[in-house]
Amino acid sequence: MTTCTRQPSGPSTVATRPVVSVVLPCLNEERTVGGCVQKALRALADVGLSGEVIVSDNGSQDNSVAVAEQSGARVVHCPEPGYGNAVRVGVEQSLGDLIIMGDADGSYDFSAIKPFIEQLQDGADLVMGNRFRGGIRPGAMPWKNRWIGNPVLTSVLNLFFHVRIGDAHCGLRGFSRVAFERMQLESPGMEFASEMVVKAAKCKMRISEVPATLDPDGRDRPPHLSPWRDGWRHLKFMLMFSPLHLFLIPGAALIVLGLLLMLIPFGGDYQIAGLRFGVHWMVLGALLLVVGVQVVQFGVVARLHTVTHRFPEPDRALDWLRGHVRFGHGALLGGVLLAIGLGIDLWVLREWIRAHFGALEMIRPALVATGLTAVGVQTIFFSFLVAIVNPSPIHRGREVDRSVPPAPAPARSSSGARQESSLQE
Repeated sequence: MTTCTRQPSGPSTVATRPVVSVVLPCLNEERTVGGCVQKALRALADVGLSGEVIVSDNGSQDNSVAVAEQSGARVVHCPEPGYGNAVRVGVEQSLGDLIIMGDADGSYDFSAIKPFIEQLQDGADLVMGNRFRGGIRPGAMPWKNRWIGNPVLTSVLNLFFHVRIGDAHCGLRGFSRVAFERMQLESPGMEFASEMVVKAAKCKMRISEVPATLDPDGRDRPPHLSPWRDGWRHLKFMLMFSPLHLFLIPGAALIVLGLLLMLIPFGGDYQIAGLRFGVHWMVLGALLLVVGVQVVQFGVVARLHTVTHRFPEPDRALDWLRGHVRFGHGALLGGVLLAIGLGIDLWVLREWIRAHFGALEMIRPALVATGLTAVGVQTIFFSFLVAIVNPSPIHRGREVDRSVPPAPAPARSSSGARQESSLQE
């Protein structure tokens, strides 16, 4: 887990608990961090709310820390490198119930954070800035980010997680402390921005958008963002959190295509629209069938792991499977498929013996047997794997040894009992 040390710098002593905390991750931003801090402080004064500005330094080698302190910020230090680590540490060390975060490179106008605060006060859990609605100044965003990367990744996020936002990667955004704690954010790098939206959607949080402007940054060095590398990290994160799109849909498509390629030429060569389907297509179909079943099974295990170990969330399809499909069902299905495949192989073997071990034209049945045998073996071992990853159906069934009395619960103090009750609530 990321650790941090709080350094009492700047106005670290606050007379009253602030309502709003503005968090700026910072890495070598001495040219711009001071202006960002001053704009944020003036904006907090304009809205009439007590607030603070936190600069989360991520190992700056220039004068960023001194500039931030002189401008009125409280600086905390994050020893673990990465944008996500810096934001998370800054939020954890802040005191406000409402948090506004944004880059310290001068590209965002912190004097315009009032709409974010108003949306949060109105009940929004996460408020996203939308640079396409607010305006992108010339030279502020590379063309490949503006016209390819951002629209594509935003569309994928909207499709996978059923959100409706226009700019999934705006660095200026706001959220409540309660929402931040519920999201349990973990990503160390730039994909932290996607993780926040994904987990907010999975938690059924209220997400809103407000216009935000983007100006050219004030750096005298290349940006930390690497479009292709960080774009891939965003996409990889979204795929990892959506087994349906990563495993289940592609796997199901492979299964359907494999079955068609195996069944259409099974009785002999077949021609469709001038395309001839023969035994070679059956070989491809058997391969696609085996791979498709394996990919679907990977998806089920990934989904089980996600909801039981990483990010619990309701899943009606998974709940139905856990309640109705037990280990024995999967093992039985795998055994039946295996038996059918071996039966066909025995039939082919018998025909070969009858032909006195000579030439035999039974490639089609042999391919079907190969596919069924492989899928049957996979399904048997998949059932064992599911039982290991998710043992709850076994515990709910008859396989529990009820002859052993349950161990007595350890005695707890009244304070411990109150604490457990509050956690359960």
